Formats: sequence, structure tokens, C-alpha cells
Amino acid sequence: MTTPVHSVAAAVLNSRKYQAIAPELVEAIAASELSKGRSHKDAVKATKNQLHQSAAVYQSGRTDYAQWLADLQTAWPDKAARQPLLRQWMTAHTSTSERLPFLDDFYSRIFALLPPVHSVLDIACGLNPLALPWMPLAPDASYLAVDIFTDQIAFLNDFFHLASVAGRAEARNVLTDCPTDPVDLALILKTIPCLEQMEKNAGSKLLGQIQARHLVVSFPSRSLGGRQKGMESNYATRFTELTAGWNATISRLDFANELVFVVEREQ
Repeated sequence: MTTPVHSVAAAVLNSRKYQAIAPELVEAIAASELSKGRSHKDAVKATKNQLHQSAAVYQSGRTDYAQWLADLQTAWPDKAARQPLLRQWMTAHTSTSERLPFLDDFYSRIFALLPPVHSVLDIACGLNPLALPWMPLAPDASYLAVDIFTDQIAFLNDFFHLASVAGRAEARNVLTDCPTDPVDLALILKTIPCLEQMEKNAGSKLLGQIQARHLVVSFPSRSLGGRQKGMESNYATRFTELTAGWNATISRLDFANELVFVVEREQ
């Protein structure tokens, strides 16, 4: 029997813009909106709005994954041809696109603060795994990437295979299904503000579940329109709140539009 939640979720997933989002997340948001007493029509609208604000707004729509893979298969043997393609495709996601002007400096500064990294968990990864060639990981490193867009996840698995990376990508709603296997490093890049739009205490919940000795947690210091609006100060305060009482060493790195914290938890 079709429930009101399933009916709202089906209406949302029938939209081209949201059809690739993990159904369990759509259903969770639909249930939350219906619990507020909204009608079917209003719950559909509110669910779409939530998905747009927290996820879809960062997608440019310029993603022909089949063509990307074909182009990459041709270019991969030649590093000089490979790197420009990866940079070009990272412009299709706002989070990675904003990082491109300082991509080399970004990972070199972060990894200078870390011991050799043999395993990575990339939360709400977007297209960040395409930056793997810029990450000085250990040669035997494994990489688990999770996000909510199923078409993107399929492409990333093909990318890992082509790049001979011991990696996999999984479609997950980390609010209810966060990976908990121990890893050397968790990347949580500009993710917490998006999650906290959907669930107020999502940041605290997420950080409490992830089993990583080292974490790289970042926040945007400018809006999508390029304005500062006090974001750097507000997010620095929020991170202090999230890590209050931690037995950890925390280093702060400032980039043009991104505030980064490198965390080493004490064992």
C-alpha cells in the first residue's frame, strides 16, 4: 500500500532535477515535512526546496558522465592530458569548482599536517574524488566516497576502477547511515552546514559517529554569490562548539573562500 510519505517521495523523484537522489533521503525529508501537517502538494514543494538548498543547488547540470568516462579512458595514460580534464569536470560541482584556484596549495598544506594516510572516508564527496591526483596519499591507500546522487556514485566507481584506486563510492544518507569503519582520515568538506539545514544537530551527530584518527573539516567562508556575510566567524564559532571537550590537536588553515580545520584526535 502506498503511504503518504511514499506518495510525496515518488512525486519528488519523478522530477528530473531530483531523480538521482538516494530515495531513502527523499523519504526522510518527506516524512519530516508531512509531520508538520502539510498537504501532499505543500510537502512535495517543501521537500524539493530542502533538497535544492542542501544538495541540488551545488550541481551545475553539466554532467554527461558517460562522455566523461569515455574521454578519461582516452586521456588517462597521459598525465598532461588527464589533469586538465579532471579540473574541467570539477567545475560541475560548486564545492570543488570554488577550490580549483588553490587546489595544489589546498592539499599540500593539509597533508603536510598529517602522517601517511592509508585510508580515506570522503563524506558528501561531490566530485572531490576527482582531486585524488592532487592528494599525496600512501600508495596502498583505500578511498570510500559517499554522497546522495546515484548517477554521480556510479561514475565515481568507474573513475576509481580506471584510476586503479582501491576505492568505492556508495549512495548513502549519512544522517541515518553513516559509515563507521575505522579510517586514517575523514574528509568533511563544506558538508556540515548543508546537513544542518536538514537536521539541527547533524554536525555533532556526524562527528560522533565517524571513526577516524584525523579529520579535515571545512566550511565556506563566502556565500555562493561571493559575499562574506560574517560566515568565517560564524563557522569558526560553530566548529568550536562541535569540538568542545575533545581531546584533540586542531590546526586552522585559511584559504580564499574556505575555512579548514585539521584535527588529530588523541587515542
